[in-house]
Amino acid sequence: MAGISYVASVFLFLTELSLGQREVTVQKGPLFRAEGYPVSIGCNVTGHQGPYEQHFQWSVYLPTDPSQEVQIISTKDAGFSYAVYMQRVRSGDIYVERVQGNSVMLHISKLQVKDTGEYECHTPNTDEKYYGSYSAKTSLIVIPDTLSATMRSQTLSKEEGEPLTLTCEASKATAQHTHLSVTWYLMQEGGGSQATEIISLSKDFVLIPGPLYTERFAASDIRLNKLGASTFRMSIERLRPSDQGQLFCEATEWIQDPNESWMSITKKQTDQTTLRIQPAGRDFQVSITADSLFAEGKPLELVCLVVGSGRDPQLQGIWFFNGTEIAHIDAGGVLGLKNDYKGRASQGELQVSKLGPKAFSLKIFSLGPEDEGTYGCTVAEVMKTRTGSWQVLQRKQSPDSHVHLKKPAARSVVMSTKNKQQVVWEGETLTLLCKASGAESSLSVTWWHIPRDQTQPEFVAGMGQDGIVQLGASYGGPSYQGNARLEKVDWATFQLEITFPAITDSGTYECRVSEKSRNPARDRSWAQKISVTVKSLESSLQVSLVSRQPQVMLTNTFDLTCIVGAGYSDLKVPLTVTWQFQPASSHNFHLLIQITHNGTIEWGDLPSRFHKKTKVSQSLFRSQLLIHDATEEETGVYQCKVEVYDRNSLHNSRPPRASAISNPLRIAVTLPESKLKVDSRSQVQELAINSNTDIECSILSRSSGNLQLAIIWYFSPISTNASWLKILEMDQTNVIKIGDEFHTPRRKQKFHTEKVSQDLFQLHILNVEDSDQGRYHCAVEEWLLSTNGTWHKLGEKKSGLTELKLKPTGSKVRVSKVHWTKNVTEHGEVAIHCRLESAGSSAALYSVMWYWNRENAGSKMLVHLQHDGLLEYGEEGLRRHLRCYRSSPTDFVLELQQVEMEAAGTYWCRVAEWQLHGHPSKWVNQASDESQQMVLMVLPSEPTLPSRICSSAPLLYFLFICPFVLLLLLLSSLLCLYWKARKLSTLRSNTRKEKALWVDLNEAGGVTTNRREDEEEDEGN
Repeated sequence: MAGISYVASVFLFLTELSLGQREVTVQKGPLFRAEGYPVSIGCNVTGHQGPYEQHFQWSVYLPTDPSQEVQIISTKDAGFSYAVYMQRVRSGDIYVERVQGNSVMLHISKLQVKDTGEYECHTPNTDEKYYGSYSAKTSLIVIPDTLSATMRSQTLSKEEGEPLTLTCEASKATAQHTHLSVTWYLMQEGGGSQATEIISLSKDFVLIPGPLYTERFAASDIRLNKLGASTFRMSIERLRPSDQGQLFCEATEWIQDPNESWMSITKKQTDQTTLRIQPAGRDFQVSITADSLFAEGKPLELVCLVVGSGRDPQLQGIWFFNGTEIAHIDAGGVLGLKNDYKGRASQGELQVSKLGPKAFSLKIFSLGPEDEGTYGCTVAEVMKTRTGSWQVLQRKQSPDSHVHLKKPAARSVVMSTKNKQQVVWEGETLTLLCKASGAESSLSVTWWHIPRDQTQPEFVAGMGQDGIVQLGASYGGPSYQGNARLEKVDWATFQLEITFPAITDSGTYECRVSEKSRNPARDRSWAQKISVTVKSLESSLQVSLVSRQPQVMLTNTFDLTCIVGAGYSDLKVPLTVTWQFQPASSHNFHLLIQITHNGTIEWGDLPSRFHKKTKVSQSLFRSQLLIHDATEEETGVYQCKVEVYDRNSLHNSRPPRASAISNPLRIAVTLPESKLKVDSRSQVQELAINSNTDIECSILSRSSGNLQLAIIWYFSPISTNASWLKILEMDQTNVIKIGDEFHTPRRKQKFHTEKVSQDLFQLHILNVEDSDQGRYHCAVEEWLLSTNGTWHKLGEKKSGLTELKLKPTGSKVRVSKVHWTKNVTEHGEVAIHCRLESAGSSAALYSVMWYWNRENAGSKMLVHLQHDGLLEYGEEGLRRHLRCYRSSPTDFVLELQQVEMEAAGTYWCRVAEWQLHGHPSKWVNQASDESQQMVLMVLPSEPTLPSRICSSAPLLYFLFICPFVLLLLLLSSLLCLYWKARKLSTLRSNTRKEKALWVDLNEAGGVTTNRREDEEEDEGN
């Protein structure tokens, strides 16, 4: 049903028509399908012209190379398939089914993991013109098959009317969102291979009974319950004879496609359970089964089974040993034990139970010699009377079951490694096996390690008879992170696994196997040793760096391969690869990119554009660095560093086990060789005045690649000491630049350049006149643009010369050729004359250009007096020192004012005659002539007093410093006089105060004062 609904959905999808233009459609992806199962992809074309039956071609783009088309199959060409799909197409594993004339289905019967990719359906064109889409793509992802369905295989004997319960375990581990459905089937004997559906739990979690079980499901006779995440239990309350046969469970995994339809991707069936149903009846038979190895210390279970009897009988069972009753269970389940069996039961050595309405069990957990003998059971069907006692209706006895203990056989222990290799690499899993021979029994084991150069053994691990594992202090501690693991493969084989051994794990390992019995004196043990060597990863690690192109042309692609050589290439150990780069301008290595062992990528401190043009591909022991569009910045030395980690490094932070650095490898990025050639033939063009002409620049050959050209046009006039002047330039970005001497509006209109074709350029000259006579040539440059935006010049070639001449017009200008030399004093003035030998035609106008040349300085135009009287200066700064005018019809004057020493040199003039030509009339330069070169020498002027003062440094210093010194002395004198005057004023003030004091004393003293004055006067006399 799922297949029919899927095809129907595909047909609905394929029949969506579009009119007016061709349209190819495929199923919308991505489509997830499981490995090992089929897939069908539909493709439809509409809106096409031509025949109704269209052809289809299927291709795939694999994830390993998304840009590479791999052809699979075609309805048109039998040889369309690539070799990788040819065998599968021939065997019919891959085929195309035509649904209609314009619709097909691509079928892959058994998917493989490598079938993951982007599938393209292409229809060859049958239309009159291309209009619409001719191909469509969809994505197919092949995922692992993780579905599991299990049920224990068994044979069940049931009676009619009894209940039945079967359990099925179904689980999945798909990463995508999927649903699970579970269905129970019955395959009856004689019914052929057709199974009957009993009940199912659909993918939408709906219970659906089979057609033959609808009524029983409605009556709750059949149920299906989900217990937990993966357990499904089917229950039948009352078995019928028609239920006999083989029962099994089928699990189906479903996924929803982008078109919202559900698709089955995996399906699993469990082992079958054989169900036998005994029709209802009163008579029954008793049988006894024994389950044991019949060895001392091993368990023994005896089961007494009742076959037949009526429905829900009441039974009691009695156990006998060597003819003596040892236990009984009545119909109510009450247990009774005899003799010493009560004590053994209380100690847990014996168990008597009723397994079901018709099954009784006697279990001895550890057999001993006293348990050897003959066992039997008797089952009686009873009925409870009105008094409460049990009345026996019938009684049946089982056949005898004889139990004899096997004698313990001699044992030996063999010790080996799993791969027969006693030498392992550091980090490679070390697996030791210890196998005991002899009869099956409960064994215990201990493992010991004797390191090299030591005699004291270390306890590694041990396992008791109860299966409990104990690890040694050095192997079970947190620092060892669960490195050691001990498992019991079977009853006689023990496996010790050291997941990530270190060099210190080398040495001798000893396995000791012990067998215990109920009597400790009869315990036995055996031992065996084996020597193991753990080699370091560092010892065989080698790294080399190679490149196919150490010399790389600019903008090309180059690759570097880091090859890791080691003796443990099959270990699949994680590696960290670090690419380092030393630029040509540096002495240190810098981080380029690092791919760590846990899959992360770390870029160095590089421009972001470097990330975009760099690709790193890495396999187990090889890393390749691919750099596109090489620039000069990639010139330098490269090397790679490899670090080896153990396989558990993703879950811890341990340092690398080994590391190595490759040889340095120098990569040089050079410019490609230029293959530019330009036509170098010379030619002469003789033209009529005021006509137009073209000068060609033809490229004969050029370098291949995405290169740009720059075209520069040069002109050399017919003049004394004439140099090459740049007319204009069309650079590599097609920008036009005018030469310095051609910036006038008149010349800008006269010269134009044009790109006629890829290899031909022309210079157009309009209204040719006398000043245009001379030689022309072009210079062609090849330029290459690197990805960092830098232009590189690859080469330059010059064309041949084209000489441009005017046909004679009958008009001639003659300038006086008199040699002239003059001296002028510095800062003086001088006038230079340029004279015509004749006045010329009255209808003509004249212009004059003055030139100056000095040794080692080159020539330059000073001033241009145009025919209309306008003045044009070669440099704006010359306007202050130059004066140009026409003093008479035949005399042109150049005055130099404030002549400097640098003005010395050679001067000459060029006079041009202008006349009206054409309709409408315009002034045209039709003839010109140059004067003889005139030499001007500038003499230094006589020094004046100010100049002498300025030229003498001591005198200059004296004149500036002396006034300051005199001023300081004057200020000092004034301050001194001020201080003395103030001091004198203070003394006078003090004298007045003293006099005033004496007057006061004389008034107060009276006679005494007078007497003293008289005495003083006498003394004075």
